[in-house]
Amino acid sequence: MRAVRTPTGQQVRASLWFWPTVAAIGSLVVAFGLLFIRPATASTFAERAWPGDASSAASLLQTVATASITALTLTLSLTVVALQLASQQFSPRLLRSFARDGVVQATVGVLISAFFVSLVTLRGIDPERPLPVLALLLSFALGLVSGGMLIGFIAHMVARLRVDNMMAAVHQDSVASMEEAYAPYDQGPEWPGPGLPGPGGGVLIPAWRSGFVRTVAPGPLVEAAREHGVLLRLGIRPGDSVVLGSPIATAFADEDDEVPVDALVAALREAVNLGFERTEEQDVAFGLRQLVDIALRAISPGVNDPTTAAEALGYCADLLVRLTGRRLGPQVQRDQDGVVRAVLPDRDLHYYLDLSCAQVRRFGRDEPTVLTAVLRLLRDVAVQVRDDDQRRAVADQVDLVVAETSDRLLDADQEAVRDMARRVSLALAGQVDDAYRDRAGTTRSI
Repeated sequence: MRAVRTPTGQQVRASLWFWPTVAAIGSLVVAFGLLFIRPATASTFAERAWPGDASSAASLLQTVATASITALTLTLSLTVVALQLASQQFSPRLLRSFARDGVVQATVGVLISAFFVSLVTLRGIDPERPLPVLALLLSFALGLVSGGMLIGFIAHMVARLRVDNMMAAVHQDSVASMEEAYAPYDQGPEWPGPGLPGPGGGVLIPAWRSGFVRTVAPGPLVEAAREHGVLLRLGIRPGDSVVLGSPIATAFADEDDEVPVDALVAALREAVNLGFERTEEQDVAFGLRQLVDIALRAISPGVNDPTTAAEALGYCADLLVRLTGRRLGPQVQRDQDGVVRAVLPDRDLHYYLDLSCAQVRRFGRDEPTVLTAVLRLLRDVAVQVRDDDQRRAVADQVDLVVAETSDRLLDADQEAVRDMARRVSLALAGQVDDAYRDRAGTTRSI
């Protein structure tokens, strides 16, 4: 697990209010500033920029303000409907992606800016004084831009609500998270050796609050462990749920000294970011969780769409193949003197395969399309495995899928599942060409 950015940027990016608030404050400052710029009524610039009088200027500002607030209401209403649809039809864990959507934030920001600029400028209209022409032009321009933004927003939401686009967005975020959190397979921190203390013994360090682990920064842990002469074995990883007072780490003193629990709790507060929901910054499993949620909703009796489930598994397959080339599992962190100071747990390929396959195979045991899609996922991973441990993880999942296959399936459907299972075994044995020759020919269609 490599060093991470501060979670503040991630939280701000995921909030719907931040950038619209910045736009609103900025528009107010600019509008009040432009009120002080009033070219003489007889000037060429004023006549060309605004040939009308104060009454027509007030009418324009009222129109822009009314239209922008109406469009803002429509925008927020459509956003709420989209959130409800995504939560009910796909996964409630997809809502964060809508809140941080750049198009949604930009549209809300422009509409709020148009409304505030129009109100402020309308307040500055005085028939006895020259018109604030620049403020009028800004309001007029924002009104035009607002219309274009509204049309673009509607088109964007129509495209965004397509399940294919949702899965692609989750996949893209997960790939970025993977590259941030995991080093390549042949690089990065070392795995724990046999000389390190086991899970038993030591002094337990309790959690200071409840929540989900968002990020873990190894640096502060190593520095605190070195300062107090201890070895920290962390018991949590990004994505885990912790409860107040539950053990999250174990400290082992270098000698028989007393372990400074309070100081280590303070160090853990600095290194471990807890929040009320999971984020994808270090949590690759969160992306797989969302894709599996989509697959499970697709094969539920109320939807009954195994094709979408198979497509979601295809995105999972791509992530799992990438994970085989990453340094997974627990890792050790050394201080500047080369002494092991922290052992950080992390998920291995066994976990990720079980996350992607277990629930889908259980709920889809009566649908051969879903079962063969799970096995195709395993075949793709089998081709890319790097060691015997990864190879055993794939083989175990194949056995579970075959054992889970329902006896209610027709013999032909059961044979299709067994045939795909044999092809995964061929891939594990290195016979890649034969593994990809399906019974229907060379097609890989769903």
